[in-house]
Amino acid sequence: MHRQADVVPAPATPSDGVAGAGVAAEVDAAFAAYERALAGHDVDALDLFFLDSPATRRFGVADEQQGADAVRRWRRESSGVPRGRRLEATQVQVLGPDVAVVTTRFGYGARPATGRQTQVWLRTPDGWRIASAHVSDPTPPPRDHAHLS
Repeated sequence: MHRQADVVPAPATPSDGVAGAGVAAEVDAAFAAYERALAGHDVDALDLFFLDSPATRRFGVADEQQGADAVRRWRRESSGVPRGRRLEATQVQVLGPDVAVVTTRFGYGARPATGRQTQVWLRTPDGWRIASAHVSDPTPPPRDHAHLS
């Protein structure tokens, strides 16, 4: 179930007055909340993390969506990520006071973290939102996800 506290609101200006550590901390918190929603397959919360725009784009491992409506439809049809997801080498790159890029590698269970994820986050009046996402995984996921927990 969606918990409003997990959607991190963006303050009117970066907390440190310049694009930098304050923006990185805000985006890092929003990304962490997104990952909690992703791991819990909380589709209502996940919907809120994506920019509500026809320009929003998501490239998945074996799919792609153009526009927030398409992302929402896909999310509701998806079974979610396998249990045991873990992240490595997550970085927040601040490009300005209202935009940042998050990159990370992901894996499941004992499998190496070979998956890659990139998200462009924009500051909006409603908080930080994902405007563009790209997910790739050169290693196919195991057929049976049950052993990953």
